[in-house]
Amino acid sequence: MIRGLLLLAAALAAIGVASAQTSAPGLPGPRAASSSPPLLPPPLPPRADGKPADLAFGAYQRGNFLVALREAERRLDENTRDAAAMTLIGVIYRDGAATGKNDLEASRWFRLASNLGDPQAAYELGVLLLQGANGLPKDRDAAKAQFERAAAQNQGGALYNLGVMALDDADGRKPDFAAAAQYFLRAAKAGNDDGAYSYGVMLREGRGVPRDMAEGARWLERASDAGIIAGQVEFAIMLFNGQGVPKDQARAVAILKVAAAKGNPIAQNRLAHLYADGVVVGRDLARAAAWNAFAKSGGLQDQSLDVATANLTPEERSRFTRIVRGTLAN
Repeated sequence: MIRGLLLLAAALAAIGVASAQTSAPGLPGPRAASSSPPLLPPPLPPRADGKPADLAFGAYQRGNFLVALREAERRLDENTRDAAAMTLIGVIYRDGAATGKNDLEASRWFRLASNLGDPQAAYELGVLLLQGANGLPKDRDAAKAQFERAAAQNQGGALYNLGVMALDDADGRKPDFAAAAQYFLRAAKAGNDDGAYSYGVMLREGRGVPRDMAEGARWLERASDAGIIAGQVEFAIMLFNGQGVPKDQARAVAILKVAAAKGNPIAQNRLAHLYADGVVVGRDLARAAAWNAFAKSGGLQDQSLDVATANLTPEERSRFTRIVRGTLAN
């Protein structure tokens, strides 16, 4: 509730004030190119050996974490080499579910399971090592070794992160775009939607692979359909301009609205321009002002929109306030 009020205050303050900065809104590059890539782990699979979900994992899925922990420990009493049980215990310690959060203890369980060949454990340990954790210092080389171990078993998250690491130019490293593209492709084929997004962008830009707008659009559409917000923005812009895909501006606007509602400043900025200019959607300065205010609160300044929405009528200002409040309430 407090965050919503702060956003509302920021949006209200933005109206009628022209920014001193002009920022040309641009497309985001592959998220993988960031020096701090998103490394959220995917859902834990039922079993590393492909067997159906067991009592421990079933309890974990239902949020009964203490039951899950006790069942996993019972399984280890019966089989000291049960890697899936070890991985589940590691996740519980990592998240602080049923126990106090303990990254060092989590890493111990992940390492045990990884050494037994569990790809999920290798991935989880790699993430902890790459980011650094409480009691566990960063170790890029060790993280990469764990990702490679998991990638050998086609673990999508590990493949994706190897692609991210291939693009890392910190400490004098030279990015390897070709290697990154292949990792992203393998990740996408293994079911990782971030990989689909990143590979689509590299195809569109011709980085690491020959430029192929149509194939890039195909992978970006998959990422968009999967709910990857950056993919939604990229694919919508390609749809709007007819790049690599037949032009469909109405569909593009619908996708932008989804991404904008999720807080993406680029989508919000694009919608603000469409409402200000009356392109595809009807001209509506109140809505243009609202989306511009949200984009600005997300860090995307646009002086042309500030000027276009600087002189709202009393009715438009009233409607602007209702739109902002209604958006925050949803």
